[in-house]
Amino acid sequence: MSATSRTPNRPTSSVSVIVATRERPQLLSRAIASILDQRYDGSIEVLVVFDQSEPDRSLVQTGERRAVRVLTNTRTPGLPGARNTGALTSERDILAFCDDDDLWSPGKLEAQVALLDSHPSMEVATCGLFIDAKGRISIRVLQADRLTFRDLLRSRMMEAHPSTYVIRREAMINGIGLVDEEIPGGYGEDYDWLLRAARRHDIGAVRLPLTKIYWHRSSFFAARWQTIIDALDYLLVKYPEFADEPVGLARILGQQAFALAAMDRSSEARAKAREALRLNPAERRAYLAYLTSNRLLRSDRTLRVLQAAGRGV
Repeated sequence: MSATSRTPNRPTSSVSVIVATRERPQLLSRAIASILDQRYDGSIEVLVVFDQSEPDRSLVQTGERRAVRVLTNTRTPGLPGARNTGALTSERDILAFCDDDDLWSPGKLEAQVALLDSHPSMEVATCGLFIDAKGRISIRVLQADRLTFRDLLRSRMMEAHPSTYVIRREAMINGIGLVDEEIPGGYGEDYDWLLRAARRHDIGAVRLPLTKIYWHRSSFFAARWQTIIDALDYLLVKYPEFADEPVGLARILGQQAFALAAMDRSSEARAKAREALRLNPAERRAYLAYLTSNRLLRSDRTLRVLQAAGRGV
């Protein structure tokens, strides 16, 4: 499939890129620059949504093809509310997300909007990733042109990172729905939204790494283990379809088992790990939870090793 082909003389969609931010000015400026430098022919506005922090009005730029607007999160404090503030403010054809510590390659938007243009029923497109873990680069690209709902139940598909999402605004506002602001701690809000999107239509994928994400200490939920457990319980209630996908359910139980082990709740961790392994004997998170609960591994060191390889728990 040609990612960059466009129907001749077809109007180019206007785009709003929502960047939620909180007290990371240098990273934010870098992210904004990568968006404004897109090779995309259409107009792009960056909606910078300041969450629980004072907005920086000096970022405002005006222009017909490239602009930056500064907003304040008027909804629930946190990433979901900030993204929803931007989505509801935009009046453009296409929405996209970019985290304030991530970067876009110059051809990202062009390729993904072209993919949407070539498939009128498609509502969301993603792309591959470069992952920078303290200077160590790994590449993650989806192995198919589309993601289905069942694909996402089986695997989180971390290649489909929120900084890759390009969305038809009408579909998000009046179909898929806004980002869920009720998820505990906002953990997994992107996964939840992607599941809802895939329930409606398959998600398209440009099979090129066009987004660079940075993993650093402020990116991780490592000190929020109970929040992770609660958020995953929330998702299991919200998506009863996990009961019919043993590999996907085992993955979530394995994540909870590891979180319990990291909190020194060893007996609970081992019980949850056993439950995961009954569903999928190959579930690696369950084995990590066993080793951690028996003090043969340290959770922080395990995370560092996985993150250096571009992986998570």
